[in-house]
Amino acid sequence: MPSDFLQLAGKRILVMGVANRKSVAWHVARVLADAGAEVVYAVRNEARREQVQKLVGDAAVFVCDVEHEEQIGQLACDVAARYDRLDGFLHSIAFADYAGEPRPFHETAKRDFLRAFDISCFSLVAVSNALKNLLAKEASVVTISISTTTMASENYGYMAPIKAALDSSLAFLAKSFSRFSQVRFNAVAPGLLKTSASAGIPGYVDSYLYAEQATLRKKAVQTEEVANVAAFLLSPRSSAINAQRIIVDAGMSTNYFDAALIRAALSHE
Repeated sequence: MPSDFLQLAGKRILVMGVANRKSVAWHVARVLADAGAEVVYAVRNEARREQVQKLVGDAAVFVCDVEHEEQIGQLACDVAARYDRLDGFLHSIAFADYAGEPRPFHETAKRDFLRAFDISCFSLVAVSNALKNLLAKEASVVTISISTTTMASENYGYMAPIKAALDSSLAFLAKSFSRFSQVRFNAVAPGLLKTSASAGIPGYVDSYLYAEQATLRKKAVQTEEVANVAAFLLSPRSSAINAQRIIVDAGMSTNYFDAALIRAALSHE
């Protein structure tokens, strides 16, 4: 019988952010379940709950739109009414309004920026605070970031600074929680992925194809690869990793001066 390397059997993990089978959150949930963990879910609205319930069978699916503070509090109450503890949770939630033509970063609307910040970044803080009494002493919290927040991808726009704030929040959450627990906060930072959410970003396909060629292996990062790292961070096997982001980009960040990429760029001049 194979050993339980991840030591997730019997652990209960809340997964937030499943939209469909292409979601990062869905892939993470599958890895966790295959490792023996009990996975419970939180989704944005009732319609999404009905969709996800069909995918997960009898597993619990809660509703929580993190844009509304009262729903975060209600999520904590609903989970506490059913369970005595959580051994961790996955925060795989992000939103930006990409409707219309992409605008230069300096023309970002304040309303759009603050809404995206609230949903994509502050929600990690708010949910962590709401669930703090339910989290086991050595629980693990994992969020989904991006491989770099300093490369000025014009079509990704203001989401990169928001993800940078999300990354920074890890250290402050880890420090403040250390006053009363050993709960860990980490991020998986993937390169470009094929998801339903990414399909809504203008020009994403071209960026994705370029990123694939920039990897050392000339093959794009697969969502399952990201999920495997997230599951490791949610497991006791990563017990000494805290306030960190693990980049999963197949070496892309080391390979921007690849000879083939340079030739292709210069051939168009």
